[in-house]
Amino acid sequence: MTGLTRSSADLSPRRRRILYRCWHRGIREMDLVFGQFAEEEIAALSDAELDQFEAIMGEDDHDLHAWITGAKPLPEHLQTPLFARVASYRPDFDPVTTASLQAKSER
Repeated sequence: MTGLTRSSADLSPRRRRILYRCWHRGIREMDLVFGQFAEEEIAALSDAELDQFEAIMGEDDHDLHAWITGAKPLPEHLQTPLFARVASYRPDFDPVTTASLQAKSER
């Protein structure tokens, strides 16, 4: 299992599952936000942050989208530094092509 640019070969089974779930949310916008966030952050998250991240991912995608875009106020239980990092993350919405993947890997 891999993301777009990140191989999961060096990740623990738990991190692999999380990375996979991030790219298979059900709403494409959430796939992009969570998937690209996880590609960049998953290896560095602590066990406590992984627990928090899985709890965030357990929320309904429509609610997550509304909270991240600011359409609905964020519930108190999600007012955490990790949620703020996820919500402030701006994924790359450019089309994925072989050339774009190669350019990203050269950065």
